[in-house]
Amino acid sequence: MSLDVSPALLDQAERGEVDEADFVDCVRTSLPYAWEMVSSLVAQLKVDGGDFADNQVPPPDEQARGQLLRALASDAIRGSLERHFGVRLAFQNCHRVAAFPLAGTSDDRYTKFTSPRAQLLNQSPMLRDC
Repeated sequence: MSLDVSPALLDQAERGEVDEADFVDCVRTSLPYAWEMVSSLVAQLKVDGGDFADNQVPPPDEQARGQLLRALASDAIRGSLERHFGVRLAFQNCHRVAAFPLAGTSDDRYTKFTSPRAQLLNQSPMLRDC
């Protein structure tokens, strides 16, 4: 799964620094499932006002799963999403994504979510090949 980079954005990259808003828009249009997942978590976080919002529903198909993996495995994409939405993202497996408010990333909830213990407890045989 790759980004659909417009000729104008590629030209911008070849000339030097890329405008992050243009990059974020490229991510939004290239990875719509991942974008919607992060957007919905951020909206849930704002509405509920909790410590974090997370998704536990597997993607509907392999294309969606690939988008999510691409977005969260790439430091550039993930970092841009975090800056754009003003959150810290955490990722445990092929679908469990969480959004934390920036002020809460050093708190106990974030530390627990990203711990080896939480990673192990979030495993199951059905997720082995995700």
